Amino acid sequence: MAQGVADTEMIRRQNRQLVLDTLRRHGPLSRSQVATATGLSNATLTAIAAELVADGIVVELAEPATGAKSRGRPGVRLAHNRDAGFVLLIEIDVNRCRLSLIDYSGVLVDRVETTVDPALFARTPPAVYFVERIGMMIGRNADIANAIHAVSISVQGILDSAGASLKWSPIAHLAGHDIIGPIHRRLGLSAQLFKRGRLMADGMRWLDPTLDSGTVATIHIGSTIGMGLTFPNGRPETDLGTEFGHMVHVPGGALCRCGARGCIEAYAADYAILRAAYSVPEQATPASSVPAADFQQLAMRARQGERNARRAFTSAGQAIGYGINRLISIIGIDRIVLLGPTTAAYDLIEPGIAEGATASLMGKIRGLPPITRVADAGEPIYRGLMMKTLTEIDQAFASRVVAPPVRRSAE
Repeated sequence: MAQGVADTEMIRRQNRQLVLDTLRRHGPLSRSQVATATGLSNATLTAIAAELVADGIVVELAEPATGAKSRGRPGVRLAHNRDAGFVLLIEIDVNRCRLSLIDYSGVLVDRVETTVDPALFARTPPAVYFVERIGMMIGRNADIANAIHAVSISVQGILDSAGASLKWSPIAHLAGHDIIGPIHRRLGLSAQLFKRGRLMADGMRWLDPTLDSGTVATIHIGSTIGMGLTFPNGRPETDLGTEFGHMVHVPGGALCRCGARGCIEAYAADYAILRAAYSVPEQATPASSVPAADFQQLAMRARQGERNARRAFTSAGQAIGYGINRLISIIGIDRIVLLGPTTAAYDLIEPGIAEGATASLMGKIRGLPPITRVADAGEPIYRGLMMKTLTEIDQAFASRVVAPPVRRSAE
């Protein structure tokens, strides 16, 4: 009997999760649409929907009026309850920190963005900075402070095994500090760190459903070189945020921002292209940043035929291409998505990418996978961070009966 009860409860939780997953992916749907998408019977769907509504996790929305008169009860759609909870998303990179407060349905409630300079975390310990930023956002939205479920932070770099800090980051002075512990101890909030490359890959799948069925490599090309690798059929346990940009391209070669020599990034990042175009020695310290106008001017000179500029872009493409070559020699890739500002110079780097990617036996056999370009990597990263956080809350709600905290009315 106990086993039967356990099995029934497990099925019930799976059905709740199935409904929440469907609404998360497709947005508000009628009961019949949810039943069709999930394969649940109408009777089961009705029972699960009633339970989720009673728990305050899902709400019923009136169907938009069409102007035509109809008989029977007005149509309704099921949707995530906006007031069921809130999450705080933090995106930090070498130039900026952006905080976004999101409700349970994914609607932006509040946002604050500030600049990041190379000395920020030398002046202010990372934990102190994040606690202060989160506290500021809570102070701006005091009426929902008790309903914030989680803080999710997108970072550049290599996470430690516990996921509480970074072993290395291009953001100066960020690595080596516990970030998660102080947020929990001082604010009582659950927090997680996520690699930006992995989020970029996840976000592209949410933005482009045609990517769902294949193995996809998303490669960021800009001030840094990074990659996320995702697999079909929603296998998140094997999806990766790789250190593609810090694979060795030329042993003992050009100096990278990471301190090593010969990385792909040391030839393909914007600072590397600028360094090569101006014949600056490869061992020179990389520029901390490259103004967009300077990079655009360099691309224009390359298109006009200036030899050093063209050679710099070709070299960048070759470094990326050889990295892709190594990747496709190990695993079959169905699609490559290039993201970031250097996609604007794709015409200049494409010959080098094609040359490098097809230089080996497997490269010749498999060929260069189809490439999609996305100029703005910010939206995929943000979408990946948001959906990663919200789907984890969906899983928690699906597994319990207790209703989520509800937003207090401001007095």
